[in-house]
Amino acid sequence: MEPGLFVDNDMRKISVLFICLGNICRSPMAETIMRRYLVEAGLDGCVEVDSAGLESYHNGDRADSRMRAHAARRGYEITHISRPMRGCDWEQFDMIIGMDTQNMRALEQRAPSVAHTKKLSRMTNYCDRFMFEEAVPDPYYGGEEGFEYVIDILEDACTGLMAELRRKL
Repeated sequence: MEPGLFVDNDMRKISVLFICLGNICRSPMAETIMRRYLVEAGLDGCVEVDSAGLESYHNGDRADSRMRAHAARRGYEITHISRPMRGCDWEQFDMIIGMDTQNMRALEQRAPSVAHTKKLSRMTNYCDRFMFEEAVPDPYYGGEEGFEYVIDILEDACTGLMAELRRKL
């Protein structure tokens, strides 16, 4: 736990769901980074994180082997098993964070109500270093450098998201 950080056990728990298309690259990496940041800050008991895909193409699969390899080089282990977003996720999660414009459009269209759209945000909204990026690009069809770039963006965005979560807690 960081010096001077006091966590009140009566604090409200916040839940965050990361979304990408298939839940095998970007969203499980964001979940993994966020879990680490929360543990390091002593906030893992206050924030629940998960990830899901808009589609069920890879339901039950581990994260893409290339993403797992790049994550491991940076000391991360992605343990998430892919799953599609479920209807109950709209009620279960306080924040639903999409990776790109396509994800955000689909989430807005699928939201059960206008109130649910207020839970939505784009991952790059939390960036500082990559503040001019409009999206976390999908590295699936690109080369190795794409996976590294995605992790760079996600680390930056998760740092910004941590600041937002601290304000909410």
